[in-house]
Amino acid sequence: MKMHILSGGRLRMKKKVYHAQAQSDEMIDLPVSCYLLKHPQGNVLFDTGCHPSIQSDAQSRWGNMAKAMVPIGAPDENVIDDLAKLNMTPLDIDVVVNSHFHTDHCGCNAFFKKATVICHAKELENAQKEDAATMGFLRMDWDHPMPIETIQGEKDIFGDGKIVLLPMPGHTPGMTTALVNLDQDGSFLLASDAVALQHNLETRSNPRNTWDQEASFSSLDEITRIFHSGSTIIFGHDIDQWRGLRKGVMSYGQ
Repeated sequence: MKMHILSGGRLRMKKKVYHAQAQSDEMIDLPVSCYLLKHPQGNVLFDTGCHPSIQSDAQSRWGNMAKAMVPIGAPDENVIDDLAKLNMTPLDIDVVVNSHFHTDHCGCNAFFKKATVICHAKELENAQKEDAATMGFLRMDWDHPMPIETIQGEKDIFGDGKIVLLPMPGHTPGMTTALVNLDQDGSFLLASDAVALQHNLETRSNPRNTWDQEASFSSLDEITRIFHSGSTIIFGHDIDQWRGLRKGVMSYGQ
């Protein structure tokens, strides 16, 4: 199995969201990552990133969120263009896993018309509420004709231990991570916003945009345990880590 790390866009936000001690005018650049997992039984995409249209007109799609979360990526920094560099299209994807339904993690779902979407049941439940937009859930991102399979707990997608979904609530009610086990390069936890930055794990601190602080602390403790067991944690939006990762056509595994 191979893992390709793909771009889902880039954002700029107030640093204080993630670093409590930051000055109110400090900003931080945040990469958005998606992961193509080429398994012998099918192609899995973990998160679909930002919709390409936000690079030219974020306000139309995101509304007021575009003021707090400013796109700064180039027009081709999206998962669709990155798949094309691998000679793939969205129709080559069999399974889309959404770690959660925030717009920077499921913005391109509509393109994957042949895929089954997997998410946590609590994530779908909250995304369907009338006030879902106040939690950052936009119906245009996730509500599409493709089948949605919900999980309640741990799920081994192919039953061989290669891609195991692990719920880590806190950032959102149904926040889900993926433990990816590669024969050649070892184990990786795709943490998404369960741990946005390495700083949050090292300091056991939650970003301001955390739904449930205590649940998030419990998830941080479990992720720390996974780290100490030998897995590499790939953080949701850590620019320093992003710079050192193999990306695009370069891959992990074999």
